[in-house]
This record gives sequence, structure tokens and C-alpha cells, in this order.
Amino acid sequence: MSVDKETLEKNLNYFFKNHALLDKALTHSSYVNENNLKSFDSNERLEFLGDAVLGLVMGEYYYKKYELYNEGELSKLRSASVNEHALAVVANHIKLGELIHFGKGEIKNGGKFRESILADAFEALIGAIFLDSSFKIARKVILALFEDIFDEIMLYDRDYKSKLQEFVQKDSCTIKYVLTDEIGPDNDKTFSSSVLISGKIYGKGMGKTKKKSEQMAAYEALKVLGDFDE
Repeated sequence: MSVDKETLEKNLNYFFKNHALLDKALTHSSYVNENNLKSFDSNERLEFLGDAVLGLVMGEYYYKKYELYNEGELSKLRSASVNEHALAVVANHIKLGELIHFGKGEIKNGGKFRESILADAFEALIGAIFLDSSFKIARKVILALFEDIFDEIMLYDRDYKSKLQEFVQKDSCTIKYVLTDEIGPDNDKTFSSSVLISGKIYGKGMGKTKKKSEQMAAYEALKVLGDFDE
């Protein structure tokens, strides 16, 4: 299905006042080179700006949401959010590759499918939104676009169930996980779980698998207990 700029704006839930910024965000350097344009007519400067905006937005988001994380853990989460693959996933979701202006050579090379190009164009798009509006609005757009993948990023390499077990074992407490709900069709279920420590609920969590819902419940329990005991 083909897309146009109006569809892109609807997908972003943001409508540009200055469409020249949007055009520049969608202009790859190969197009500039083949059409004898000036180097700053490409999206590379906007990419630089968007990278900074994304880093700040995601850093602020994780800093406020995960108050028990240290600097290293927050850095890992932010990096997982703004790496090439993550940005390309979001870019594909809004079909950004269909709208990028490429040179003929890059079109033949499948530029619109390359993760590096999609990630760069997405950064440029964020830079354009920031210049066209404000940091506050750019933040709102970014967080809305990333909403569906936050759970996957948050559970990047952590085993909260083991951490919780280590935390409470010194007091000889028992831990039990209970599946409390399953919502949605078989091919798109969301699971809810609770974790009980010595019979008392300390955390509740949701996830796309039972295991992830238990990990989220364990994380919430660790927040209640006040420490990761690392």
C-alpha cells in the first residue's frame, strides 16, 4: 500500500506548519548527489539534531519511570531505544521508507529497506518536528510512536524474578506467581500476573507472554521493597 505525506502526518498525529522541513527530512544524500544539490539539502543535519532530541526524550522517560535503576542500567535502556534496529522498527511502522527521496543508485540497492537509512531518516524526521514545533510536542510524538515497544525494551536483559528471589530468601519467605487474567484473541493475548510473598500481593504485571507478565510483577514487587539488593 502506497503512502503519501498526508498519511505520514496522520500516522505521526502531527501536521507540519513548514513542509519544507518535512521534505528535507525525507531527502537522502544520494538524491542530493545525483541532482547536483548542495550537501546541506540532505537530511543529515536534521538527523544530527533528531538524534539529540531522541536521546534526551528517552533518557528523561527512563529516568522518571525506573527510579531504581543506576546510570549504567538507564544508559542500556536508552541505547536499546535509539539504536539502529529500534528506530528502523518505528520507521517501518509509519512506512517512512516509502517516502524517502533517493538517488537512482540507492533505489536499486534497496535503500528504503536498509535499517541504517530508515533509522537516519527517522532521526531527521524527529529533528524536523522539533524545529517545526517545540521540544514538548516532539516528546509527545516520540513517546506515542514508541509506546508499543517499551515493554520489550524494558525487559532487555533483566531477570527480575531471580532478583526478587535473592532479595527475600534471607527472610525465608515464599514466593508464588499467579496468572490472574488473559485478555484478547489467541494470536494477540495480554497476560496479567501477580506475585505473592508469604501470601501477600506485592506486585502486578502485564505482558505479551505469561513469563513477561511475571517479570513485570517481580519488578513492581522490587519497587515496593525498595531495593534491587545488587
